Amino acid sequence: MRSISQLREGSSVRETYLCRKRQLLTTKNGKQYESLTLQDKTGSIDAKIWDPDSAGIGDFEELDYVFVVGEVTSFQGRLQMNIKQLRKCREGEYDPADYLPVSERNIDEMMSVVLKYIDSVKDPYMQQLLRAFFVEDEDFVSAFRFSSAAKSIHHGFVGGLLEHTLGVTNLCHFYCRNYPYLKRDLLITAALLHDIGKVRELSAFPRNDYTDEGQFIGHIVIGVSMIDEKLREIPDFPAMEAMELRHCILAHHGEMEFGSPKKPAIIEAAALHMADNTDAKLEMFKEALGAGQPDSDGWLGYQSLLESNIRRTIMD
Repeated sequence: MRSISQLREGSSVRETYLCRKRQLLTTKNGKQYESLTLQDKTGSIDAKIWDPDSAGIGDFEELDYVFVVGEVTSFQGRLQMNIKQLRKCREGEYDPADYLPVSERNIDEMMSVVLKYIDSVKDPYMQQLLRAFFVEDEDFVSAFRFSSAAKSIHHGFVGGLLEHTLGVTNLCHFYCRNYPYLKRDLLITAALLHDIGKVRELSAFPRNDYTDEGQFIGHIVIGVSMIDEKLREIPDFPAMEAMELRHCILAHHGEMEFGSPKKPAIIEAAALHMADNTDAKLEMFKEALGAGQPDSDGWLGYQSLLESNIRRTIMD
């Protein structure tokens, strides 16, 4: 099997992939074409069927496994596949495990670090709240381990939500060691809980798309609602601590234009926002550097999510 991560400009392809997304579009000249997203566990690639009515294109739907014949080109610094032939695969011709993108890190090991962070929280109420999610709620733990952190922007793979959460928590732990005026128990708790709403905002793989609840409400408000459900089960949880925690979650995107209902009003909320932004942006860079093909002078082209033309660092 030739994985998507191994494809290069000029590659000829005869492989099976998961059709993650399918759209019928129209060119400026009025000609219809199909735009697909093909996926395996190493990543995804944009693909085009310029002649959907061709005899070489069989019937298929989104989330079907398809065998494709085509050629890889480059468009605006990113690889793209032009498909000449396509057919839906039959049962037994593929192993679904080969087509789900998975974190490069061990999920069990990451989860054990999360549990160590929970044990390090000294506030008994905060620790009880964390344990209510990450220890006692088996359904939540299963979804959290399997979920992505986004549909496509960053950490869009199995274990991505766990990896991103741990990355943010590691940064917040670092902040607390270097800025001792931060309230550590609040910040670590907020870091571990900041994106829990994504287990309901996004559907499970292989679809990994926005649910109706995700579209209407979004993970920030969903997450606060989930926290409130657990808080009702913890007698005498301090009201101000609960309010500070809710605020950290509501403000962790930093700006209202980025989806935060509130801007940070306490220093821990500001720290959480910076940690979340850092981990997400570095992962976006990592994924863009891994997917792009450099031109003759090494630049990978303009990346809209990063709002910059990017280049790999020259290593000694």
